Amino acid sequence: MKTLAISCAVAALVVSGANAATASLATPAPSDYQKQLMAKLDPTKAPSENFEMKKWKINLPIPDLTEARKGKEMEITAAQLNYVNYPYVHPEWFYTNAETGAMVFAAPNTGPTTPNSKNTRSELRAMLDVKEAYQYKAPATNFAIESHNNSEAFGSVGGRLTAALTVDAVSKSGIDTKMGAHAVVIGQIHGSNNEPLKIYYRKMPNHTHGSVFWNYEINPENKKDRFDISHDVFGKHDLTKADANPEDGILLGELVSYDVNFIGTVMHLTFTSNIGEEDEKEVKFAVDLAKPYPGEEALDTSYAQDWMYFKAGAYNQCNQGTKNPIWGTGCTNKGIEAGDYTQVSFYKLVLDQ
Repeated sequence: MKTLAISCAVAALVVSGANAATASLATPAPSDYQKQLMAKLDPTKAPSENFEMKKWKINLPIPDLTEARKGKEMEITAAQLNYVNYPYVHPEWFYTNAETGAMVFAAPNTGPTTPNSKNTRSELRAMLDVKEAYQYKAPATNFAIESHNNSEAFGSVGGRLTAALTVDAVSKSGIDTKMGAHAVVIGQIHGSNNEPLKIYYRKMPNHTHGSVFWNYEINPENKKDRFDISHDVFGKHDLTKADANPEDGILLGELVSYDVNFIGTVMHLTFTSNIGEEDEKEVKFAVDLAKPYPGEEALDTSYAQDWMYFKAGAYNQCNQGTKNPIWGTGCTNKGIEAGDYTQVSFYKLVLDQ
């Protein structure tokens, strides 16, 4: 196994070992580890019957039917998601794979979105106090880290999220020089305004492999000053169609895992590919969220006094906008048959808070 440990203060990285061989476009056969995960899942059951989901709600890319959320994206509370007699599923955007038992999240390129985003999502949001289904900002619903002056008031101090998943599809349309094109966010930590963690998968239509990377968004006093800092894990985050295929990346349908674990104020990230195999590869990062990001002390206030929450699923980064110089992706919305959607299948998802 090759292990790469990274502190965010370190710039140079060295990985030993031979490059992986170029893989075919066919969906990879399940690994032994993936088969072990599948053996624990029942393809006939709803996601909440296969996974512990008592502290999650979900947003879906369809119009909400309630009067209170008229015109907004669908929101299913934790109670609805875990309803004993009829646990929630959606046949198109959130369901159990009838063969593997995996929990499937899918999102089109265009549809209803949350108020502060132009991108659709089929995505879970942790709600630590399930009795307060709509109190999104309440301390009991969210978590803080040990540095927070009132950390004991929160639903958790720190926490851990572990996932194993395959990305099955990303949008085939889009402007390949735009960061959001051909990309999906598969895990997040969201703060009150900004995000200390967004985990991405991004694949060019002419490549066999995609790239896994994560972004840290600085948390400035003025929201206009915020920006993302990208960290490559498998492949590279800024590839275009003109670049060579990232053979050190991840195929569509190939299992990959991430683990986000707080120890004190430090966010520890572990990414693993080829799990349990001779060529298993592990990449690690460690970031102290109680301190400004190294080199960005002038703007970054850190997340020491912020409140946060975990998210997981398929947050489609493709949209039809072109105005934003970074996130305007110029994607079309010609439907699933044309490849204008994203899909992610989770074989493991464990929230420890």
